[in-house]
Amino acid sequence: MSVSVNDRRTRTRSVLATVLTVLILVPAGILFARVWGDVSDREDSTRLEQQGVEYLTALGPLVSALAEAQSSALSGVSTPPASLTAAVAGVAAVDDRVGADLRTQERWNGLKQRIDQLPKATGGAAAVFQAHVEVTDLAMALYEAVRNNSELVRDPDNDVSHLQQAVAVDLPTAVVQMSRMADLSQLVAKANATQQAQLGPQFGAAVLAVNTSVNSLTDNLQAAVDDTNSPTLSGNLVSGLDAFRRGVELLTRGANPNGAPSAATIATAQTRLQVSLGNLSGITMREMSRLLDDRLDSLGYRTLEALAAAAAVVLLAAAAIVMPLTGRRRAGASPPSSRVPGEDTRDMTVRPAGADYDGSVPAYAEATPTRRERSGALR
Repeated sequence: MSVSVNDRRTRTRSVLATVLTVLILVPAGILFARVWGDVSDREDSTRLEQQGVEYLTALGPLVSALAEAQSSALSGVSTPPASLTAAVAGVAAVDDRVGADLRTQERWNGLKQRIDQLPKATGGAAAVFQAHVEVTDLAMALYEAVRNNSELVRDPDNDVSHLQQAVAVDLPTAVVQMSRMADLSQLVAKANATQQAQLGPQFGAAVLAVNTSVNSLTDNLQAAVDDTNSPTLSGNLVSGLDAFRRGVELLTRGANPNGAPSAATIATAQTRLQVSLGNLSGITMREMSRLLDDRLDSLGYRTLEALAAAAAVVLLAAAAIVMPLTGRRRAGASPPSSRVPGEDTRDMTVRPAGADYDGSVPAYAEATPTRRERSGALR
Protein backbone atom coordinates (compact mmCIF):
# COMPACT_ATOMS: atom_id res chain seq x y z
CA MET A 1 0.00 0.00 0.00
CA SER A 2 1.53 3.29 -1.05
CA VAL A 3 1.88 6.28 1.30
CA SER A 4 0.47 9.57 0.05
CA VAL A 5 2.60 12.68 -0.23
CA ASN A 6 0.50 14.44 2.41
CA ASP A 7 1.12 11.62 4.89
CA ARG A 8 4.86 11.82 4.34
CA ARG A 9 4.83 15.58 4.84
CA THR A 10 2.78 15.27 8.00
CA ARG A 11 5.12 12.68 9.46
CA THR A 12 8.14 14.80 8.58
CA ARG A 13 6.63 17.79 10.32
CA SER A 14 5.89 15.66 13.39
CA VAL A 15 9.47 14.42 13.57
CA LEU A 16 10.85 17.93 13.14
CA ALA A 17 8.53 19.25 15.85
CA THR A 18 9.68 16.53 18.23
CA VAL A 19 13.35 17.20 17.52
CA LEU A 20 12.93 20.94 17.98
CA THR A 21 11.03 20.36 21.20
CA VAL A 22 13.86 18.24 22.58
CA LEU A 23 16.42 20.84 21.51
CA ILE A 24 14.45 23.47 23.43
CA LEU A 25 13.65 21.41 26.52
CA VAL A 26 17.16 20.08 27.17
CA PRO A 27 19.01 23.43 27.44
CA ALA A 28 16.00 25.00 29.15
CA GLY A 29 16.01 22.19 31.70
CA ILE A 30 19.73 22.57 32.32
CA LEU A 31 19.35 26.33 32.77
CA PHE A 32 16.40 25.86 35.12
CA ALA A 33 18.34 23.32 37.20
CA ARG A 34 21.28 25.71 37.54
CA VAL A 35 19.05 28.64 38.51
CA TRP A 36 17.08 26.51 40.95
CA GLY A 37 20.25 25.14 42.52
CA ASP A 38 21.81 28.59 42.86
CA VAL A 39 18.67 30.04 44.45
CA SER A 40 18.33 27.09 46.82
CA ASP A 41 21.97 27.37 47.90
CA ARG A 42 21.65 31.09 48.55
CA GLU A 43 18.45 30.56 50.52
CA ASP A 44 20.13 27.94 52.71
CA SER A 45 23.16 30.19 53.20
CA THR A 46 20.99 33.18 54.11
CA ARG A 47 19.00 31.17 56.65
CA LEU A 48 22.26 30.01 58.21
CA GLU A 49 23.40 33.63 58.42
CA GLN A 50 20.14 34.51 60.14
CA GLN A 51 20.93 31.90 62.75
CA GLY A 52 24.34 33.50 63.15
CA VAL A 53 22.75 36.91 63.71
CA GLU A 54 20.47 35.37 66.34
CA TYR A 55 23.48 33.91 68.14
CA LEU A 56 25.47 37.15 67.95
CA THR A 57 22.50 39.03 69.38
CA ALA A 58 22.67 36.81 72.46
CA LEU A 59 26.45 37.13 72.78
CA GLY A 60 26.33 40.93 73.03
CA PRO A 61 24.79 41.02 76.53
CA LEU A 62 27.14 38.23 77.61
CA VAL A 63 30.27 40.23 76.82
CA SER A 64 28.89 43.30 78.60
CA ALA A 65 27.95 41.18 81.62
CA LEU A 66 31.43 39.64 81.73
CA ALA A 67 32.93 43.12 81.76
CA GLU A 68 30.64 44.07 84.64
CA ALA A 69 31.51 40.87 86.51
CA GLN A 70 35.23 41.61 86.10
CA SER A 71 34.90 45.08 87.61
CA SER A 72 32.76 43.72 90.46
CA ALA A 73 35.24 40.96 91.24
CA LEU A 74 38.15 43.42 91.35
CA SER A 75 36.09 45.52 93.77
CA GLY A 76 35.83 42.54 96.11
CA VAL A 77 32.33 41.31 95.14
CA SER A 78 32.58 37.59 94.45
CA THR A 79 28.91 37.06 93.63
CA PRO A 80 28.33 37.37 89.88
CA PRO A 81 25.93 40.14 88.84
CA ALA A 82 22.37 39.31 87.84
CA SER A 83 23.10 40.50 84.32
CA LEU A 84 25.63 37.69 83.88
CA THR A 85 23.17 35.04 84.99
CA ALA A 86 20.55 36.35 82.56
CA ALA A 87 23.06 36.59 79.71
CA VAL A 88 24.26 33.01 80.24
CA ALA A 89 20.67 31.77 80.18
CA GLY A 90 20.03 33.70 76.96
CA VAL A 91 23.04 32.25 75.16
CA ALA A 92 22.23 28.75 76.41
CA ALA A 93 18.71 29.00 74.98
CA VAL A 94 19.99 30.15 71.58
CA ASP A 95 22.67 27.47 71.55
CA ASP A 96 20.02 24.83 72.18
CA ARG A 97 18.11 26.03 69.11
CA VAL A 98 20.84 26.68 66.57
CA GLY A 99 24.05 25.41 68.15
CA ALA A 100 23.96 22.13 66.23
CA ASP A 101 23.73 23.92 62.88
CA LEU A 102 26.46 26.40 63.83
CA ARG A 103 28.65 23.75 65.48
CA THR A 104 29.09 25.85 68.63
CA GLN A 105 27.73 23.53 71.32
CA GLU A 106 31.06 22.13 72.46
CA ARG A 107 32.71 25.56 72.55
CA TRP A 108 29.78 27.08 74.43
CA ASN A 109 29.73 24.29 77.02
CA GLY A 110 33.41 24.88 77.71
CA LEU A 111 32.88 28.63 78.06
CA LYS A 112 29.91 28.15 80.37
CA GLN A 113 31.96 25.93 82.67
CA ARG A 114 34.65 28.59 82.90
CA ILE A 115 32.05 31.27 83.66
CA ASP A 116 30.64 29.15 86.48
CA GLN A 117 34.15 28.91 87.99
CA LEU A 118 34.80 32.68 88.01
CA PRO A 119 33.48 33.27 91.57
CA LYS A 120 36.04 30.72 92.80
CA ALA A 121 39.02 32.62 91.39
CA THR A 122 41.57 33.43 94.11
CA GLY A 123 45.14 34.66 94.43
CA GLY A 124 44.83 38.41 94.57
CA ALA A 125 43.58 41.11 92.20
CA ALA A 126 46.01 40.24 89.43
CA ALA A 127 45.00 36.56 89.48
CA VAL A 128 41.29 37.43 89.50
CA PHE A 129 41.82 39.81 86.62
CA GLN A 130 43.69 37.16 84.64
CA ALA A 131 40.89 34.62 85.21
CA HIS A 132 38.37 37.04 83.73
CA VAL A 133 40.69 37.83 80.83
CA GLU A 134 40.83 34.15 79.91
CA VAL A 135 37.05 33.84 80.01
CA THR A 136 36.49 36.90 77.84
CA ASP A 137 39.05 35.57 75.38
CA LEU A 138 36.98 32.39 75.13
CA ALA A 139 33.89 34.50 74.53
CA MET A 140 35.66 36.32 71.70
CA ALA A 141 36.65 32.96 70.22
CA LEU A 142 32.97 31.98 70.29
CA TYR A 143 32.17 35.16 68.36
CA GLU A 144 34.66 34.11 65.70
CA ALA A 145 33.26 30.58 65.52
CA VAL A 146 29.74 31.93 64.98
CA ARG A 147 30.94 34.25 62.21
CA ASN A 148 32.75 31.47 60.39
CA ASN A 149 30.23 28.66 60.83
CA SER A 150 27.24 30.83 59.92
CA GLU A 151 29.11 32.09 56.82
CA LEU A 152 28.50 35.70 57.82
CA VAL A 153 32.20 36.30 57.32
CA ARG A 154 31.76 35.38 53.62
CA ASP A 155 28.58 37.32 52.93
CA PRO A 156 28.60 38.61 49.32
CA ASP A 157 26.84 41.93 50.05
CA ASN A 158 29.05 44.79 51.18
CA ASP A 159 26.61 46.26 53.67
CA VAL A 160 26.05 42.97 55.51
CA SER A 161 29.76 42.17 55.36
CA HIS A 162 30.71 45.47 57.02
CA LEU A 163 27.93 45.21 59.59
CA GLN A 164 28.94 41.72 60.69
CA GLN A 165 32.56 42.85 61.01
CA ALA A 166 31.45 45.78 63.14
CA VAL A 167 29.08 43.88 65.41
CA ALA A 168 31.01 40.61 65.75
CA VAL A 169 34.60 41.91 65.90
CA ASP A 170 34.96 45.65 66.46
CA LEU A 171 32.16 46.19 68.97
CA PRO A 172 32.88 43.27 71.34
CA THR A 173 36.61 43.96 71.10
CA ALA A 174 36.00 47.57 72.08
CA VAL A 175 33.84 46.48 75.04
CA VAL A 176 36.42 43.98 76.28
CA GLN A 177 39.37 46.33 75.87
CA MET A 178 37.55 49.27 77.48
CA SER A 179 36.76 47.10 80.48
CA ARG A 180 40.37 46.01 80.75
CA MET A 181 41.63 49.56 80.31
CA ALA A 182 39.40 50.87 83.09
CA ASP A 183 40.23 48.05 85.51
CA LEU A 184 43.95 48.04 84.72
CA SER A 185 44.17 51.78 85.29
CA GLN A 186 43.05 51.27 88.88
CA LEU A 187 45.19 48.17 89.37
CA VAL A 188 48.27 50.02 88.16
CA ALA A 189 47.52 52.95 90.46
CA LYS A 190 47.36 50.63 93.49
CA ALA A 191 50.22 48.30 92.53
CA ASN A 192 53.79 48.35 93.75
CA ALA A 193 56.73 48.80 91.43
CA THR A 194 57.02 45.12 90.58
CA GLN A 195 53.33 44.78 89.82
CA GLN A 196 53.33 47.99 87.83
CA ALA A 197 56.07 46.58 85.64
CA GLN A 198 53.79 43.65 84.84
CA LEU A 199 50.49 45.50 84.54
CA GLY A 200 51.75 48.65 82.84
CA PRO A 201 52.29 47.10 79.40
CA GLN A 202 48.87 45.45 79.57
CA PHE A 203 47.31 48.81 80.36
CA GLY A 204 49.06 50.49 77.43
CA ALA A 205 48.01 47.68 75.09
CA ALA A 206 44.40 48.01 76.24
CA VAL A 207 44.40 51.77 75.56
CA LEU A 208 45.80 51.20 72.08
CA ALA A 209 43.31 48.37 71.40
CA VAL A 210 40.39 50.60 72.42
CA ASN A 211 41.38 53.31 69.96
CA THR A 212 42.00 50.79 67.19
CA SER A 213 38.71 48.94 67.67
CA VAL A 214 36.64 52.13 67.90
CA ASN A 215 38.21 53.51 64.72
CA SER A 216 37.63 50.20 62.93
CA LEU A 217 34.04 50.16 64.18
CA THR A 218 33.47 53.65 62.80
CA ASP A 219 35.02 52.77 59.44
CA ASN A 220 32.97 49.59 59.01
CA LEU A 221 29.70 51.26 59.95
CA GLN A 222 30.43 54.12 57.56
CA ALA A 223 31.27 51.65 54.79
CA ALA A 224 28.00 49.80 55.44
CA VAL A 225 26.07 53.06 55.14
CA ASP A 226 27.86 53.93 51.88
CA ASP A 227 27.17 50.52 50.28
CA THR A 228 23.59 49.85 51.36
CA ASN A 229 20.18 50.35 49.82
CA SER A 230 18.48 50.39 53.22
CA PRO A 231 16.65 53.68 53.83
CA THR A 232 16.96 53.37 57.63
CA LEU A 233 20.55 52.26 58.13
CA SER A 234 22.23 55.65 57.94
CA GLY A 235 20.02 57.62 60.33
CA ASN A 236 19.83 54.87 62.94
CA LEU A 237 23.56 54.19 63.06
CA VAL A 238 24.74 57.79 63.19
CA SER A 239 23.01 58.63 66.48
CA GLY A 240 23.97 55.33 68.11
CA LEU A 241 27.61 55.60 67.04
CA ASP A 242 27.95 59.18 68.24
CA ALA A 243 26.68 58.29 71.71
CA PHE A 244 29.02 55.30 71.88
CA ARG A 245 32.07 57.35 70.86
CA ARG A 246 31.30 60.00 73.48
CA GLY A 247 31.17 57.28 76.14
CA VAL A 248 34.52 55.89 74.98
CA GLU A 249 36.13 59.33 75.12
CA LEU A 250 34.82 59.86 78.64
CA LEU A 251 36.13 56.47 79.75
CA THR A 252 39.55 57.19 78.27
CA ARG A 253 39.72 60.48 80.17
CA GLY A 254 38.77 58.68 83.36
CA ALA A 255 41.42 56.01 82.85
CA ASN A 256 43.96 58.81 82.26
CA PRO A 257 46.82 56.85 80.66
CA ASN A 258 49.27 59.66 81.53
CA GLY A 259 48.32 60.07 85.18
CA ALA A 260 46.16 58.94 88.06
CA PRO A 261 42.78 57.46 87.06
CA SER A 262 39.47 58.96 88.18
CA ALA A 263 37.19 56.29 89.59
CA ALA A 264 34.14 58.57 89.46
CA THR A 265 34.69 59.44 85.80
CA ILE A 266 35.21 55.78 84.94
CA ALA A 267 31.97 54.80 86.70
CA THR A 268 30.01 57.51 84.87
CA ALA A 269 31.50 56.49 81.54
CA GLN A 270 30.70 52.83 82.12
CA THR A 271 27.08 53.67 82.87
CA ARG A 272 26.76 55.68 79.67
CA LEU A 273 28.50 53.00 77.68
CA GLN A 274 26.08 50.35 78.88
CA VAL A 275 23.19 52.32 77.39
CA SER A 276 24.91 53.37 74.17
CA LEU A 277 26.38 49.92 73.64
CA GLY A 278 23.02 48.21 73.91
CA ASN A 279 21.48 50.78 71.58
CA LEU A 280 24.21 50.53 68.93
CA SER A 281 24.33 46.74 69.05
CA GLY A 282 20.55 46.50 68.77
CA ILE A 283 20.46 48.87 65.79
CA THR A 284 23.16 46.94 63.96
CA MET A 285 21.55 43.56 64.59
CA ARG A 286 18.13 44.77 63.46
CA GLU A 287 19.56 46.23 60.27
CA MET A 288 21.39 42.99 59.49
CA SER A 289 18.22 40.98 60.08
CA ARG A 290 16.23 43.30 57.83
CA LEU A 291 18.78 43.04 55.03
CA LEU A 292 18.81 39.25 55.23
CA ASP A 293 15.00 39.14 55.26
CA ASP A 294 14.92 41.30 52.13
CA ARG A 295 17.37 38.94 50.47
CA LEU A 296 15.18 35.94 51.22
CA ASP A 297 12.18 37.76 49.76
CA SER A 298 14.14 38.53 46.60
CA LEU A 299 15.24 34.90 46.30
CA GLY A 300 11.62 33.82 46.71
CA TYR A 301 10.63 36.02 43.76
CA ARG A 302 13.43 34.49 41.69
CA THR A 303 12.09 31.03 42.50
CA LEU A 304 8.61 32.00 41.29
CA GLU A 305 10.07 33.50 38.11
CA ALA A 306 12.03 30.32 37.42
CA LEU A 307 8.92 28.17 37.93
CA ALA A 308 6.85 30.41 35.66
CA ALA A 309 9.51 30.28 32.93
CA ALA A 310 9.75 26.49 33.20
CA ALA A 311 5.97 26.14 32.97
CA ALA A 312 5.90 28.35 29.87
CA VAL A 313 8.60 26.26 28.17
CA VAL A 314 6.75 23.03 28.94
CA LEU A 315 3.48 24.42 27.57
CA LEU A 316 5.17 25.59 24.38
CA ALA A 317 6.85 22.22 23.95
CA ALA A 318 3.55 20.41 24.47
CA ALA A 319 1.89 22.66 21.91
CA ALA A 320 4.66 21.96 19.40
CA ILE A 321 4.02 18.22 19.74
CA VAL A 322 0.22 18.25 19.86
CA MET A 323 -0.47 20.61 16.96
CA PRO A 324 1.19 18.45 14.22
CA LEU A 325 -0.64 15.38 15.52
CA THR A 326 -3.95 17.22 15.37
CA GLY A 327 -3.24 18.32 11.80
CA ARG A 328 -2.37 14.75 10.84
CA ARG A 329 -5.70 13.43 12.11
CA ARG A 330 -7.55 16.09 10.16
CA ALA A 331 -5.64 15.26 6.98
CA GLY A 332 -6.41 11.54 7.34
CA ALA A 333 -10.16 12.05 7.71
CA SER A 334 -12.34 11.07 4.62
CA PRO A 335 -13.77 13.96 2.56
CA PRO A 336 -17.51 14.52 2.75
CA SER A 337 -19.68 12.74 0.13
CA SER A 338 -20.87 14.78 -2.88
CA ARG A 339 -23.92 12.55 -3.52
CA VAL A 340 -27.23 14.36 -3.79
CA PRO A 341 -29.47 13.48 -0.83
CA GLY A 342 -32.14 10.96 -1.87
CA GLU A 343 -30.23 9.73 -4.92
CA ASP A 344 -30.39 5.97 -5.41
CA THR A 345 -26.93 4.52 -5.23
CA ARG A 346 -28.07 1.51 -7.26
CA ASP A 347 -29.00 3.62 -10.32
CA MET A 348 -26.59 2.54 -13.03
CA THR A 349 -28.02 4.82 -15.73
CA VAL A 350 -25.37 6.74 -17.56
CA ARG A 351 -26.48 9.92 -19.21
CA PRO A 352 -24.62 11.57 -22.02
CA ALA A 353 -22.29 14.27 -21.01
CA GLY A 354 -23.99 17.61 -20.94
CA ALA A 355 -27.48 16.12 -20.86
CA ASP A 356 -29.94 17.70 -18.49
CA TYR A 357 -32.34 15.65 -16.51
CA ASP A 358 -35.80 17.26 -16.48
CA GLY A 359 -37.28 14.87 -13.97
CA SER A 360 -40.01 13.48 -16.37
CA VAL A 361 -40.71 9.75 -16.59
CA PRO A 362 -41.73 8.30 -20.02
CA ALA A 363 -45.06 6.42 -20.22
CA TYR A 364 -45.08 2.68 -20.35
CA ALA A 365 -44.39 1.31 -23.85
CA GLU A 366 -44.10 4.82 -25.21
CA ALA A 367 -42.15 4.78 -28.40
CA THR A 368 -39.00 6.62 -28.74
CA PRO A 369 -38.20 8.26 -32.07
CA THR A 370 -34.82 6.69 -32.21
CA ARG A 371 -35.90 3.23 -31.13
CA ARG A 372 -36.94 0.58 -33.64
CA GLU A 373 -39.97 -1.54 -32.89
CA ARG A 374 -39.43 -5.26 -32.67
CA SER A 375 -41.58 -7.42 -34.89
CA GLY A 376 -44.18 -9.50 -33.16
CA ALA A 377 -44.24 -7.33 -30.08
CA LEU A 378 -47.59 -6.84 -28.45
CA ARG A 379 -49.00 -3.40 -28.45
